[in-house]
Amino acid sequence: MANKKKENQPLPKELFDILACPACKSDLNYTKDKGSLVCVKCKAKYPIKEGIPILLPKNKQ
Repeated sequence: MANKKKENQPLPKELFDILACPACKSDLNYTKDKGSLVCVKCKAKYPIKEGIPILLPKNKQ
């Protein structure tokens, strides 16, 4: 069962723990249904594509 749990995680925990919103530097939450990261402060959304978080501010995408 441990392998199945790891498959559901889009990013390694070590990487997720150091990620921050590039716009306001706040923490990010993973939205399982959307497959993206959402900032807890400014609510900016960042997609995860092929296991890679795309952390570009909205005006840069």
